[in-house]
Amino acid sequence: MTLLSRRKLLENALRGAAGAWLGSMTLGRSAHAQLRAARLQPAGGAPLDLGGGMHVLRAGATNVLAVIDADGVALVDGGASTESTALLESVAELSGGKTVHTLFNTHWHPDHTGSNEPLGAAGATIVSHVNTKLWLTTDVTWPWNGETVLPLPKSALPTRTFYTEDELEVGGRTVRCGHLRDCPHTDGDIYVYFPDENVMAVGDAVRGDGWPEIDWWTGGWIGGLVGGLDIILTVSNDETRFIPSRGPLLSRADLVEQYRMYNVIWERLLKVLYSGGGPAEALAAQPTKEFDEAMGEPEAFIVRAFESMWPYLSPDA
Repeated sequence: MTLLSRRKLLENALRGAAGAWLGSMTLGRSAHAQLRAARLQPAGGAPLDLGGGMHVLRAGATNVLAVIDADGVALVDGGASTESTALLESVAELSGGKTVHTLFNTHWHPDHTGSNEPLGAAGATIVSHVNTKLWLTTDVTWPWNGETVLPLPKSALPTRTFYTEDELEVGGRTVRCGHLRDCPHTDGDIYVYFPDENVMAVGDAVRGDGWPEIDWWTGGWIGGLVGGLDIILTVSNDETRFIPSRGPLLSRADLVEQYRMYNVIWERLLKVLYSGGGPAEALAAQPTKEFDEAMGEPEAFIVRAFESMWPYLSPDA
């Protein structure tokens, strides 16, 4: 698909979605009560018990979902390699020494895939989008900081991959995975949904602690933040509890609020781009001004978000 046709497709899709959720989403009463009772994860890295054998742990700043079942443990994300030993020790203590049989990678970044190597070597099934596996097989050097991420060994690579959707039984539970095809953070972002417990882990497609980091070098972009939230809201419901990459659990109302915010920012940055402006003009336009008090210093986010539009929306050469 050419950039021009892709651009038209994405613009039309996002404009059509712009009003779809606004004012139409409400948080169910029972979910609202649950989230008020367990809004923040306990201090000191203690696990947050979601019930039904599901627990949220911290690996550094990264949220990890541990799901304990009769067969062992499934993890959604694994923190950085420097946090892996402590994380897996916490999982073993929490589960009574059960084996981790499944690991889901919500995307390829090293702060989420740091447990791939020990768990892959131990025989765990590693599940990801096919693009995540591809990024894990190559060197990646980010242009904004010069940092290089080296490929993982073969034993640490995902062993079960998919393109659009996947459904599997894990420890007697149904798990549904879906590609966030609009690419909010990378081009391999997925959600991992446990429908019976109505819990969804969304990785870095959603952040709960301030502005996200858009990795446009491996496919993420500001339009994808809007499109990714649209997909997540479509496949979830009023009672769903959402686990972002960082920060507290989020409700549907929280995600609708983020959808509105990123849609406003996206439209403002689009005007700057189509008027011939660059990152400096994007900063001068203050596209995040009414959100900065809640979200934090926006400069790095604005620059990265604006740059992320170039590969998606620049006219064909």
